[in-house]
Amino acid sequence: MIVGTASDVGKSWIVAGICRWLKNKNYQPAPFKSQNMSLNSFVTIYGKEIGRAQAVQAEACKLPCQVEMNPILLKPSGETKSQVVLNGVSIGNQTAKDYFLGNDKKQLFEAAKKAFNTLNKEFSPIVMEGAGSISELNLKHRDIVNMRMAKAANACVYLIADIDKGGVFGSVYGTIALLEDWEKQLLKGIIINKFRGDAALFDSGVKKLEEITGYPVLGVLPYAKDIFIEEEDSVALEQRKTTSSSEKLNVAVIKLNYISNYTDFQPLEQNENIHLYYTRVHSEINNADVIILPGTKNTLADFKALEEDGITAIIKQRYGSVPIIGICGGYQMMGKTISDPFEVESNLKNIKGLGLFNIDTVLTETKTTIQQEFQFKDHLQKCKGYEIHMGETKVPEGKHLNTINEIPEGYFDGKLSWGTYIHGIFDNSFVVEELLAIKYKEKETINYQEFKEQNYEKLAKLIGEHLDMDKILNDISLC
Repeated sequence: MIVGTASDVGKSWIVAGICRWLKNKNYQPAPFKSQNMSLNSFVTIYGKEIGRAQAVQAEACKLPCQVEMNPILLKPSGETKSQVVLNGVSIGNQTAKDYFLGNDKKQLFEAAKKAFNTLNKEFSPIVMEGAGSISELNLKHRDIVNMRMAKAANACVYLIADIDKGGVFGSVYGTIALLEDWEKQLLKGIIINKFRGDAALFDSGVKKLEEITGYPVLGVLPYAKDIFIEEEDSVALEQRKTTSSSEKLNVAVIKLNYISNYTDFQPLEQNENIHLYYTRVHSEINNADVIILPGTKNTLADFKALEEDGITAIIKQRYGSVPIIGICGGYQMMGKTISDPFEVESNLKNIKGLGLFNIDTVLTETKTTIQQEFQFKDHLQKCKGYEIHMGETKVPEGKHLNTINEIPEGYFDGKLSWGTYIHGIFDNSFVVEELLAIKYKEKETINYQEFKEQNYEKLAKLIGEHLDMDKILNDISLC
């Protein structure tokens, strides 16, 4: 199990790299994270929802993702509440207090162990991921994702520390010092992540860490800016660009408070001719050549916040002069009305949308989660994507954007702007090419799937060069 001294130390990234390294060595690995909190999610081939990080890790294993890889997913939908997804299906919303302090986590822990045991019968080794810090003393007695899960799985545990954050000695020593004796027995070593420069300069630091903790340092991984792996959650979003450029096609993603599945736009980020940035600043929205309203876990609350910030007025002003694109919740916002009769998101029963599209949306109690093959506009080539939404949208005949098995989907205004429920639509190269045509006559796009494969291989190579995998393999043979 890969655990951390804190959040955002690189656990998901390292798990993906270990998964691909093991796969290249002819093992049959699979990822596992019992509980994930993220608004970036994915859909399995059976229509079950899991965290995006485990879908990425499954891809690194060259496996289709399955619900057992992430049996519990929490999707924040307000300041104090989250939607709970159990075994790929939403079981409703809970407040943070009820979830973390309630007794129902006993049932969830049993579900997590069952999912792990199912995976463990088919794959070996299982590469497990923890969450946040393993030394949250106020929560650990109800923990179902870190050391209690490691004990249940009889896992070897490796502690990740991000040296780029500073204070690596205090974070590592303090984390281990706060562990109970049984937890310390599960811990097998320390991994230092994100070292800038010559790692030999940290040789004395390695010795000191081993001396004060009593555990071996199994690797010092470099800060690798040239390796791209899709991130898990919104922490990484804070590191994204926030201003426009004068040289490239400017694509502005409106930074919603409850933005979800922003991985939709990472293929655009990798195109050398596109400058993608996240913003709520009026001047930066006005600088955009393309404006995107992304998905959200709370469409109504996010739309009301956009109104209050004056952003809806700017979008309306720019409509007709630049493409306005809506994905999922952003698509719903572009219509005339959004109704929430069952109070799925809030007690706002009905609000007016942007009114750019002649559509009306009703939020439903049942969530749609499905992988899709579709045709984009008049292109005959099949595209791939997936849907995750709680809503039905009525579209006038002849105004659809996509076709799914001859069934219309999405909305196209016949000019520049469109909306869709399909996540992953920009993974399809000719959708990106259409955007590039706004500014360039001929610009090629990358094959995004090939791009991801190249980066999994680069990450596996880095793991092999800088992490003592022989020691780790020997450890797990004894567990």
